[in-house]
Amino acid sequence: MPDRQTRLILALDAARDIPFAWGCHDCATWAFDLRRDLTGGADHAARWRGRYRTARGAHRVMRRLGWESLEGMGRDLLGNPLSTPLLAQRGDLVLGGADPAFGICAGARAAFVAPKGLIFLPLASCSLAWRV
Repeated sequence: MPDRQTRLILALDAARDIPFAWGCHDCATWAFDLRRDLTGGADHAARWRGRYRTARGAHRVMRRLGWESLEGMGRDLLGNPLSTPLLAQRGDLVLGGADPAFGICAGARAAFVAPKGLIFLPLASCSLAWRV
């Protein structure tokens, strides 16, 4: 979309004020909703949005949808990842963190929605990335 960078900046700013909520505003839902908003593409999160309220529920729904891991989910929905997350550009989806979560590349750092709010980690700490 032509105003992709502006949309990304506004989405990152808005995410700071939205409380974390499993199934509505969690790592996967936020990242895939943002991907949809940046590209005008498919609403992948519609498959799980609103279907769980806890981490355990998220894992249960993920397994019901056929994914054993977030990596498997990413590969199924987004295809093969980039050869290294360091090739990610602003707005690309990433998988990272000590407890893997989906996030969005914001330059040299990646943004993640977490129970304690929007957090940023070095892009180098991410394990996978997909081009939007």
